[in-house]
Amino acid sequence: MGICHAYAPDGRCISLLKILLTNSCIFDCHYCINRKSSNVRRARFTAKEVVDLTLSFYRRNYIEGLFLSSGIIGSSDYTMEQLVEVARSLREDHGFRGYIHLKTIPDADPALIEQAGRHADRLSINIELPTEAGLARLAPEKSAPRIEHAMSALRSSIESGQDARRRYRSAPDFAPAGQSTQMIVGADASTDRDIVGRASTLYDRYRLRRVYYSAFSPIPDASAVLPLQRPPLMREHRLYQSDWMMRFYGYEPREVAAAADPVTGMLPLDMDPKLAWALRFRDRFPVDVNRAPREALLRVPGLGVKAVDRILASRQWRRLRLADIARLSRSIAKLRPFLIAEDWRPVKLADQEEVALRSKPRAEQMELFGA
Repeated sequence: MGICHAYAPDGRCISLLKILLTNSCIFDCHYCINRKSSNVRRARFTAKEVVDLTLSFYRRNYIEGLFLSSGIIGSSDYTMEQLVEVARSLREDHGFRGYIHLKTIPDADPALIEQAGRHADRLSINIELPTEAGLARLAPEKSAPRIEHAMSALRSSIESGQDARRRYRSAPDFAPAGQSTQMIVGADASTDRDIVGRASTLYDRYRLRRVYYSAFSPIPDASAVLPLQRPPLMREHRLYQSDWMMRFYGYEPREVAAAADPVTGMLPLDMDPKLAWALRFRDRFPVDVNRAPREALLRVPGLGVKAVDRILASRQWRRLRLADIARLSRSIAKLRPFLIAEDWRPVKLADQEEVALRSKPRAEQMELFGA
């Protein structure tokens, strides 16, 4: 318990000890179980306890790093000082070489954020909710402009550190793994189309490495302004898939939004958004695997980045047949309606085929993003 798994860009699975310094908090955000008015038991680690726990797990090869967050205790500066002390002690006192991710506090002194960046691999500031109106309603003590100002300052510090490293090899690293953020899904009335647009803006404006999505979960003694039920967990999954489409498959935010229902603005839960987009724009298909550019092949439902790269490499030597595509990908049944091969040309996608594609079990739907 408390050990989570993250994935590096090269596909490595990294085990992290993910804990809170404390679940006490001076803020009263409606959606948070640790809010000031919540009737929960409170606990707190000292900085030394977190350091000792991390080193104990690390030496036994249970973890490869630490993901540390905290409620706000006393003040933003005091809390940030405690987080920085954990990272500093691990690095300087114990020579810790593992990964460190610190959640930073927007209102903390910039000097503390600077120290955090010298010791941590990644820093993150939570945007909390997709819209300013939602934040003002559910977390009135937090300010969207202040949060975004802190994210902008963090981007500047990261870019300055990168520039210094290019000029001087001895320059210290500053958050070399960049910054990320987290957005709560389903606590307010934001649609998937709103969330996709907001995530795209954050990526462009602050050069984020990741936007994480967290489905709202009902909490004890909940405020009347919160929804009574949690959103489907599949909604969180679909948003991660849409995020993948923008980051790795070359889709524009408006294209991802086009996969959502035009009335509700929600992505379909019964199919991945890449398939939903393909069915909405059938005139783009089928795609000839022997002639199409990489950008067009990446739009084919069921073809991942690695499979497309294999196809591009293989077709330099021969004309690819359907059996060749089956060997280079994972699910040829999903691919057939959307591509042309040397020995294959599909007929028009029939309604019953679309129903079959929609009703694939979740494991097969996820193949696109595992490929």
